[in-house]
Amino acid sequence: MNFLKATKSAFNRELKQIRTSIALRVLMFVLPVLSLLFFALFFQEGVAQNIPIAVCDYDNTTLSRKLTSMIGATPSANVCYEISSTLEGEQMVKSGEIQAFVLIPKNFEQNIYNITKTEVVAYISGLNISANGMLGKDIQTAVTTFSSGIQIQMLQKRGMSEKQAYVAMMPIAFDKHILFNPYVNYGYYLLPSFMPMMLMIFTILLTILAIGQELKYSTAGDWMKSADNRIIAALVGKLLPYTLVMMLMSIFMNVIMYTWCGIPLNGSRLMIYLSTFVFVLSYQAVAIFIVTLVSNLRLALSLGGGYSVLAFTFSGLTFPLIAMEWWIKWVSLIFPFTFYTDIFIDQALRGAPVMYSLKNIGYMIIFVVLPVILLPRLKKIATDSRYWGKL
Repeated sequence: MNFLKATKSAFNRELKQIRTSIALRVLMFVLPVLSLLFFALFFQEGVAQNIPIAVCDYDNTTLSRKLTSMIGATPSANVCYEISSTLEGEQMVKSGEIQAFVLIPKNFEQNIYNITKTEVVAYISGLNISANGMLGKDIQTAVTTFSSGIQIQMLQKRGMSEKQAYVAMMPIAFDKHILFNPYVNYGYYLLPSFMPMMLMIFTILLTILAIGQELKYSTAGDWMKSADNRIIAALVGKLLPYTLVMMLMSIFMNVIMYTWCGIPLNGSRLMIYLSTFVFVLSYQAVAIFIVTLVSNLRLALSLGGGYSVLAFTFSGLTFPLIAMEWWIKWVSLIFPFTFYTDIFIDQALRGAPVMYSLKNIGYMIIFVVLPVILLPRLKKIATDSRYWGKL
């Protein structure tokens, strides 16, 4: 039997395995589709809006009410409650009813007209980092805008024109440009990380299960016989159905992100698809490495699950790698997800030239060839009954 016939024989055998295994079909089709649709719907809004807050207005004057209205008009803050004390505000924050409350002091309006310094205090819960950042920025912007408006009016009353008053109030202009994600849309960088993460988890678990169950149920011998005891043919034939399905899932994933959800794709679409395919192959290779190394299905599934989940932590997407300790940067290199994330940022958001992503493709290919060093051991555990029957 030549290599192609051996591969085809193992492939046909695996198709029969899939038809008789509910677990394999669920991991291949049901859970990936559901998880991708879930995250697409979950991050459909993209930007946090209308976060409930409260205002404690001790002054209750025209100006204090106007400031309250300006805070409520910001994109993130929704003034849902008027409270009578800071103690009530603290209790509401602790109970989770609100994420922040603003304190407007007594004599607020009087101090403004008397050109006396007055303070507006915001208490913001730091438990939710994204809500904390959005509310802090918007409330500060509202207070700064309100204060600037008051100063401009007072300078105009002294005889200055509106333009002169504005220049006197802000002699130095600050022009800020947010690059690549000007809308600060969380979906634009979280979706292309969570979706590939789910694809990665199902790929690694499917591969471990497909090989590991041959050992657990003592059918590894039949698997090898179907491929004429050719380990490479047996491995390629077994994994080819899962590779093809995960490739289709990756196409489905990219269509959801860049077509349905409208995530910007400023670079090469071809590079995005190519990198996703290599990404799938790299995690299949990692799964082969794990299950071959431990030759135990339960332990391999545990290690594979833990390894895949840790990838997001070390990717540098939420906490930048540049700010991490040097040894953590080295740890991040053991995850193909790190390199895939770099490709996504370069191609989708930055629109960088393709050449800048080629090195990351190369790094992921290193993972693809990783199982080669363990092929002799894989053949041994697949033909030696002493390794069969373990949980």
